[in-house]
Amino acid sequence: MSDPITEELFRNAISAIGDEMVLTIYRTAYSGVLKNIMDYSAAICDAQGRLVAQGLSLPGHLCSIPVALQAVLAQFGDDVHDGDIFINNDPYSGGMHLPDIFIFKPLFADGRPIAYAATICHHTDVGGRVPGSNASDSTEIYAEGLRIPPLKLYERGVENKTLFRMIQQNVRLPGRVFGDIRSQLAACEIAARGMTDLVGRYGADGVVTLMVSMMDYSERLTRQCLLELPDGEATFTDWIDDDQIDVGVPIPLVCTIRKRGDTMEVDWTGSALQVKGAINNTLSYTAAMSFTAVKSVLSVNMPNNDGVFRPIKIIAPAGTITHGKLPAACAARGLTGFRGVDCAFGALAQLYPEKVFAASDGGNTGLTIGGYEKELTPFIYVDFISGGWGGRPWADGLDGNTCMFANMASFSVEVIEAENPLEVLDYEFVPDTGGAGRFRGGMSQRKTWRMLADEGILQVRADRQTHRPYGLQGGGPGAFGVNVMNPGSADETKLHAKLTMTLRRGEVFRHELPGAGGWGPALDRDLDLVARDLRDGLVTVTAAARDYGVVAAGDPPLIDPAATETLRARLRMQRKPLPAVAWEPAA
Repeated sequence: MSDPITEELFRNAISAIGDEMVLTIYRTAYSGVLKNIMDYSAAICDAQGRLVAQGLSLPGHLCSIPVALQAVLAQFGDDVHDGDIFINNDPYSGGMHLPDIFIFKPLFADGRPIAYAATICHHTDVGGRVPGSNASDSTEIYAEGLRIPPLKLYERGVENKTLFRMIQQNVRLPGRVFGDIRSQLAACEIAARGMTDLVGRYGADGVVTLMVSMMDYSERLTRQCLLELPDGEATFTDWIDDDQIDVGVPIPLVCTIRKRGDTMEVDWTGSALQVKGAINNTLSYTAAMSFTAVKSVLSVNMPNNDGVFRPIKIIAPAGTITHGKLPAACAARGLTGFRGVDCAFGALAQLYPEKVFAASDGGNTGLTIGGYEKELTPFIYVDFISGGWGGRPWADGLDGNTCMFANMASFSVEVIEAENPLEVLDYEFVPDTGGAGRFRGGMSQRKTWRMLADEGILQVRADRQTHRPYGLQGGGPGAFGVNVMNPGSADETKLHAKLTMTLRRGEVFRHELPGAGGWGPALDRDLDLVARDLRDGLVTVTAAARDYGVVAAGDPPLIDPAATETLRARLRMQRKPLPAVAWEPAA
């Protein structure tokens, strides 16, 4: 058995390898969705496919990497050799959705694989009926793109030319896709070098033992953190607006949390049956959203690995939106994952109200514009627009920050315009959209594009146009999301949250994210915080009076304390307090 100092040194060393893998992809990727938005993850797994160390990347990939790797191991068994590299993207063979391509490299020592380098990247295009392979309105996976079951991309160091050619012939931008695959291969090579150093320091058997100790350490911490929480059970229901196929038909997400001793169950029984549209989760993605929610209320930020998963049981009946069965479409499953985190928060808030955020903006909005320029040169712009966090029990929700389940970055406007036939007309906060509260929700963001090519296909995966992000503990809900074609013109048209349509030269599309929910009664908000928001233009004078009972005037607005005290007293007499979960603002 190793000593605690050795274990701590090893934990930091192997975690650093994961971070180096992430940075390698960041520095070498071709596509904007990787080098700008950072929709990827990297990790080290042990020989059994268990997650040991994850780099600084997406919580949404918490559980996906080991599930995908274990599908590879089940397919190939002992047929694993030095120089092999595996590829997989099939949601029904361990993957999540087709744009997410996994690359795995076995790491050998003493003639045997002792670990695997793992990477997952969202690729710009994997074929299918629409550019970007990410539409919400596909109704079966066969329309979504190229399915790659667990296969060898390289065998004993020799590339699989047939597979490379198959991929090349089925994607719209093969140069970009292969460039990003090479960035994944480079990250795996970095991991191989790092593992060689660790084996040189600790020996192959020592590395294996230390990886097991690392997972056991995370399990002990997770169980101890769970023991600190009171036992209990709570159920929460939220609704996705619709699936773009059965328009206007809300889709329930139901989450039950059961906490007993040093274990917890996250049960999605009662959620809708799998839907026609492409927002069905794989089981691994549902597990990831569940682990993310639970981990956020634990008192210790332990290393993310298999040990965290062991005390937390995930229940998601097959054939439901949280565990789709073939041929369920799942390209836009990100929406269900983001909404699932908020749904789990709703259940956790009933058990641990002082630990849980109000609803976020509903998760990022996925937007793709693709088509052909002169001489039929394809272009594909993939963006994920992030908004704000819900109000927290101790602070405002973050503005202009990605949902915690995504951990993505904002796409540079200059890069968008340089690489695509698009003009970005604005990218800004929308005042008064965050849910009012003692700690308000994060403000919505607005982004507007003008089409400069002759035409292209616009796809939008959004939500919260009919069901607001909820507020907690007396806080108000966030504002609805909005899609508008040609805003401010005579033919301005409000559009559905999810859409696939043709965008022609000169047409303008605007998207406004929902605002995030507030936490605590708005009339208890500190006047200094209101003054800051007034000064920053995030809250208007009108909304300050309406939502917070604050009287202000001038430019910049200055608060009148005496008038504010009078107004707040009157509003407290007139208003009925908002419930613990608020879907509508104060009257």
